[in-house]
Amino acid sequence: MVERIAEVIINKKLPMLVDVRDESTDDVRIVLEVKQGADPNLVMAYLYKHTPLETGFHVNLTCLVPTENREIAGPLRVDLAEMLRQFLTFREETVRRRFEFELAELERRIHILEGFAIIFDALDEAIRIIRKSDGKADAAVKLAKRFELSELQTDAILEMKLYKLARLEMDAILAELKEKRAAAKEIRAILADKRKLMRVVRNEIVEVAGRFEGKRRTKIGGAGGDETEFVAEDFIVDEEVTVILSRDGWLKRVREVKDLSATRLREGDAILSVIRGSTKEPLAVFSSFGYAYVIRINDVPASTGYGEPVQKLFNFRDGERVVGALSVSEKDAPKGTLAVAVSKGGFGLRFGFDAHRELSTRAGRRFAKPAEGDELVGVALCGDKDVVCVVTSDARALLCKAGELPELSNPGRGVTVIKAGDAAVVGFGVGGPKDKDVVVAETDDGKELPVGPGRFSVTSRGGKGHALKRKTKILRVTTPLPAPPPALLN
Repeated sequence: MVERIAEVIINKKLPMLVDVRDESTDDVRIVLEVKQGADPNLVMAYLYKHTPLETGFHVNLTCLVPTENREIAGPLRVDLAEMLRQFLTFREETVRRRFEFELAELERRIHILEGFAIIFDALDEAIRIIRKSDGKADAAVKLAKRFELSELQTDAILEMKLYKLARLEMDAILAELKEKRAAAKEIRAILADKRKLMRVVRNEIVEVAGRFEGKRRTKIGGAGGDETEFVAEDFIVDEEVTVILSRDGWLKRVREVKDLSATRLREGDAILSVIRGSTKEPLAVFSSFGYAYVIRINDVPASTGYGEPVQKLFNFRDGERVVGALSVSEKDAPKGTLAVAVSKGGFGLRFGFDAHRELSTRAGRRFAKPAEGDELVGVALCGDKDVVCVVTSDARALLCKAGELPELSNPGRGVTVIKAGDAAVVGFGVGGPKDKDVVVAETDDGKELPVGPGRFSVTSRGGKGHALKRKTKILRVTTPLPAPPPALLN
């Protein structure tokens, strides 16, 4: 345990923890030295979570539980409450069967005592019948017929010793009969009322607990009732940083950006998205397959080089690639904000951003479902008054209002934005109704063609769009990157 805590200090995973010492003698004593002003509760919360200082484990309560046929049990995974319910049901059945057995024994004894009482009231006549009988069997038949006795009663009478015929003995028999009848009545009342039966079960459990009153030795629970819960954000230094995502899927976090054009990129790569935000805020990386991968900015690898490929952070599928990244904090995307996505086949949709504010797993969270063979080319924030500018590979552009694209509550492919034909959508952008340069289309002959509502008319979705230039191909569509904040340029 001490070695694991030391590893935390060596790897600087908990800056507020300075040292750990083992001062154990006969008793275990581990001393943690923290920085002045640090919160010890936060330190302990981290160590409970990431070291063997506290170990939590799951209990697999797979038990044999009675099925519909109570005589047959089958395996069933139960929780603690169900296990206790099954135990109480078992105790109820056990107590019920015990009472039923006791009642049967009482009724048998009462039946015999009632036979004695009948004979006692006509003792002289019974003796004459016995004296005139030809043996035990004959006497039994005659007694049973005369006094309407059962076989059990007649056998008990014939086996009874003579001294039992004394008055004192008969008084004892009648007293026993009264006592047995009262006991039988009480048992019948318990068996007829489940609440009374469960009261007996409870009293017996309390009685057992009283006989074994030693305290539980194993403690179940956490480190204490008032322990500080581990929250990852408490250990993140809150600072403004910049996240850069490249077109080829390289992601990095840097503290300062003085010149975006000087950012280190691999040959042939280019900047796709730039996000400025706090290390505690989330960001979403969007893929061509319609998945959003949400992580904290602090979890983006810090690097002055190329960064790390997104495949190290997320479980990308075969052929999946990044198409953009956006901040999902409420200051950058207020509640109710929508985003627009367009596919290579010319389909578009809008989706709510609120569903993607929570951190996702490495598998991501789906927001769109392109058709077979199609894929998304990008994602951008939009408002109802914004204009979507879509550019195809055959140098055509269509501009329509973002409000014409449906807002999907579940992942889908959307509706036709532009009829691409044999061409494919290369990229798109979102801008204001009067913006001139929403996107820039790069041609195969090295020219740049700006596209925006200030240059082309806005039409309805579903058309072929405007021709940007004849007999040319569009290789790439880019959007103007945001300039770094002035404070970072000093």
